[in-house]
Parts: sequence; C-alpha cells; structure tokens
Amino acid sequence: MISVEEALEIVLEHCPSAQIDSVELVRAQGRILAEDIHADRSFPPFDRVTMDGIAIDYSKFREGIRAYPIEAIAAAGAPKKTLSQTNHCIEVMTGAIMPENADTVIRYEDLKIKDGVALITIDEITHRQNVHFQGSDRAKGNLLLETGKRINAPELGVLATCGKSVVKVYSTPKVAIISSGDELVDVEQIPQLHQIRKSNNYSIAGVLHTLQVRAEAFHLPDNREMIQHELSKLINQYDVLILSGGVSMGKFDYIPDALESLGVKKLFHKVKQRPGKPFWFGISGEGKTIFALPGNPVSSFMCTIKYVRTWMLKHLNAKASPLFAELASDIHFKPDLNYFVQVSLIYGQDGKMRAQPIEGNGSGDLANLTEAKAFMELPRGKDRYLKGECYPIYIINPQ
Repeated sequence: MISVEEALEIVLEHCPSAQIDSVELVRAQGRILAEDIHADRSFPPFDRVTMDGIAIDYSKFREGIRAYPIEAIAAAGAPKKTLSQTNHCIEVMTGAIMPENADTVIRYEDLKIKDGVALITIDEITHRQNVHFQGSDRAKGNLLLETGKRINAPELGVLATCGKSVVKVYSTPKVAIISSGDELVDVEQIPQLHQIRKSNNYSIAGVLHTLQVRAEAFHLPDNREMIQHELSKLINQYDVLILSGGVSMGKFDYIPDALESLGVKKLFHKVKQRPGKPFWFGISGEGKTIFALPGNPVSSFMCTIKYVRTWMLKHLNAKASPLFAELASDIHFKPDLNYFVQVSLIYGQDGKMRAQPIEGNGSGDLANLTEAKAFMELPRGKDRYLKGECYPIYIINPQ
C-alpha cells in the first residue's frame, strides 16, 4: 500500500499530453485553449465615447465658454467626424468614435439644448472625461489569453473580439466508464431487494463533463471470462478506462487479475487513504490509461475528484491552482491514513474560506455528497486536526 502522495505522483507521471484540435468558436466553451491569443488590434481600437452627450474641446470650457452650437451628430458605427470649429460641439452617442479636435464628453444630463445650441449646466468637468481611449485596456500585440486557459464566457468574448472564429484546443480523450457487479441494474429499472441502480457511472461522467470530456458507459457482470473478454475489446477501443467496483479483496473482485492477464501493467493497488483505499491504477502496453476505482459511491467519487480529474487536467494542459481552506471545527481521526472529509464551505466577512465537516454514514452514503461542497484532505501522521488549521480542498459541488 502506497501513500496518497506517491499514488498521485505515479498517476501524473503516466499522463501523456493531449493532441491539438480546432473547433468553431460556438463549440469552444469549456475546452482548454491550445494557443496563445494576442490582440489583433488595440482594446478599444479607437477613442470611444462612453456617454451620450456632446464632445467639445476642453480648452474652450477652460476659457469660460458654456454654450456650444451643435455642428453634427456622431453615432456608434459611423465614420469618424471632425469638429471644424473648436468653440462648437458635436452630439455623440455611446460607442461612437471621438470626433477629431474634441477631447471631452459632457452627458446629456448636464446639458440644456435649445435651438441647436448645447448649454453646459454644471460648473466643473474633467479633461478627457467620458472617453475610453484607444489601447487603454490592451495594446495591439498584447497577450490576452495563454495556452492552458479554460474557455468560459469572458474568454469567448475576447476570442470573438480577436476574430477567432476557429480556435485551437486540446483534444479530449476517448473514455469508457465501466461499472461491474451483478447487484447493479439500469437506472430505469425497478431493483429487487438484493439489487441497486447504477450510479457511479453517472457521477464519474458528471465530473468529466465539466471538462467537456464525453464518456461511454459499459457494464461487466461478475464473471471472470466475460470481464476479460470485454476488457480486451475496450482497451483497444478507448484511450482511458475508468472502472468502478471489483477491485477489493472479495471472491468476485476479478478486475485486477483480468487487467494484468491482458498485459496491463499494475502501477499500484491500494492507497493509504479513506475513503478509496482499494484504488488500482495501471497502463497497457499501447499506452492506454486504466483507473480501477472502488465500487462504494463515495470512494469512487473521491478517487475521481482527486486522481482522475487531476490526471485529466494535466492531460489537457489546463492551468489549475490548488485551493485551501481553514478547518471550521476540530476533527479526530485515528487511522494512519490521509482522510478526505466532506465539507461545506463558509465564506467569512474576514475574507477567509472555512471548511465545516459534514458527517455521513460511510463510503456508501452517496446522498451525503449532495450536502458537501468539497473534500478536504487531512494528511496522515496525526489524529487531531484543529479548528483554524489550513488544508487543501477539492471542489465537488460549486453551486
């Protein structure tokens, strides 16, 4: 049995970098950017009016002029206009190009307009007010988005502004999620007393979906020959296999032996952690990655969050930062194992994030996960974890 730190190191050591694909911008949300994006023009690309009103030469206001004959109107989307007489003004709309020979905008709220003359009704204005000047956000050529950035709503806007109708992203792997066990039935079935509905495959797929990774689901019965036969086909067809169940010490836990008989190299089996101790990990001779997770729902889900998601983020070259929180109350945990405790998250007025442990009924208590927002990892080597101590957290439910 190896430590959590050793297990994660091995998992990440066997993580090839994904290939690069090109997708239409409308299909890019949630994908991981595989190219740097530079500004193809200044942000904004011209001196842009930010308030409806009039544009004037500020020096004339400083000279005491308050009434300005209106020469023209400048609308958003219209070519740039020129103020021909600097003691006049041009009406301007939000988004319009600032007229030549003008440098300051006064809002309609601060004006009275009568007979084609705009009268400024306030005593103080600021030079260059209400103008968003060319390049003040970003200059042409500036780096806007780096490789490894996840594309969400703000990134979509930047990509569109830069004219990226097609975007380079990292290709997602072909994934199979495989449940096992004769006690499991499909979700639409009514289980008999000795049966339960499949759930782990949906939870695992849900985690992958946040990275826009799609997976296909399969099921294996508790039959050694059938398990080996089906796994041999799936290893050939998929880049990543995520199995759930059949990896412990029971008489019907055939998965580890079946994988090794197919030439899959076991890199470890069993990790010093709770939940999820029976976790198995290996690679095939063709470089396929196999995660064999425990069947208990909380164990399976925790291993997906800690190991599968972390592997997938590295595979996709995604930038990810660790998160930490303060423990909100003491925890006593005697076994010499890393403990992944379910917690709710409390955001205090002092700006600190605190993790409140949520007690459940063990690794089979799937319903308790709906109350948790994260797993907090408490390191082995001590049995008392005190309020105020800071430990890493892994978000499982951002809502």
